[in-house]
Amino acid sequence: MVVGPGTGDIQTKAAFGDVQLHVEWRDPQLPPDKVNQDRGNSGIFLQDVYEVQVLDNFENPTYVNGMVGSIYKQYPPLVNATWPAETWNTYDIVYTAPRFAADGSLTSPARLTVLLNGVLVQNNSVLKGGTTYIGAPSYRPHGDMPLRLQDHGHLVRYRNIWVRKL
Repeated sequence: MVVGPGTGDIQTKAAFGDVQLHVEWRDPQLPPDKVNQDRGNSGIFLQDVYEVQVLDNFENPTYVNGMVGSIYKQYPPLVNATWPAETWNTYDIVYTAPRFAADGSLTSPARLTVLLNGVLVQNNSVLKGGTTYIGAPSYRPHGDMPLRLQDHGHLVRYRNIWVRKL
């Protein structure tokens, strides 16, 4: 499946909480004047709120908590294990959803473990809240929500996606 520029995000009809997720993606080869966040930018959103960054970071530096393998704007990856553009990259993600009390207060934060091309890049990272572009992350109470592939104005291909509820 393809997230094409301007076509909108792709999301599941089903809602999910705790999951094991496998996703393969391929960024396009872009001209050398496309740099930083302007190279194959997309994202995988868990519960429609928490983003694991998709980006062509092979020989393309960007801010550390916005590079491939990051929990967007919260944690940089432990290492950059990405392959060049036009090569299939793989994420294996284990996600524990946040838990909320009846009054909406947070009882347990979300956690993410991420392997990029078989290399550990996030190790049971504790999320500080939703992954926002601007401002401090915070939690808003929610239940199970869809998984989403972000349209960020770049042609990004996805294949071999599977999810298992935990």
